[in-house]
Amino acid sequence: MYKTDKTDLQIIELLMEDGRMPAAEIARRIGNTSERAVRYRIDRMVADGLIRISAVANPRKFGYSVVADVFVEVEPPQIQDVVNRLAAFDFVTYLACSIGEQDISVQVVAKDTAEVYRIATEVIGKMPGVRKTTTSIVPMVVRDIYQWRVPRQADTDNKQ
Repeated sequence: MYKTDKTDLQIIELLMEDGRMPAAEIARRIGNTSERAVRYRIDRMVADGLIRISAVANPRKFGYSVVADVFVEVEPPQIQDVVNRLAAFDFVTYLACSIGEQDISVQVVAKDTAEVYRIATEVIGKMPGVRKTTTSIVPMVVRDIYQWRVPRQADTDNKQ
């Protein structure tokens, strides 16, 4: 497990507020740390894979106003093949293998419900190995992965 402390968590929180926030501003807002120390910590956390700083596109602003979850049941020997095929599509925003009634969970974006229907039935539903798809339209996303906050108890250094 990665060693974090209160300062790391404060830096992460501020970067989630604005990923382009300058290290000088982060240092000022945290207090008791230098711009250089903040830059070092950010570089270390990025290099160690603890955080990634990137732009997050809003599909709705590009005309993809419909979000749907498609749950896919697949013949067991073909799960990885179906996952690989799905990963190649631009309309896929989330893709995961699951344990339970469905084998694969896919989130797709589309311009309208007719496009969701076409994706679910003609693209995903007709892939070799796919037994069944179940689709749910997602009218509202309350919280997405990029909005997740690191719990305060993640301070593994315990120097509070």
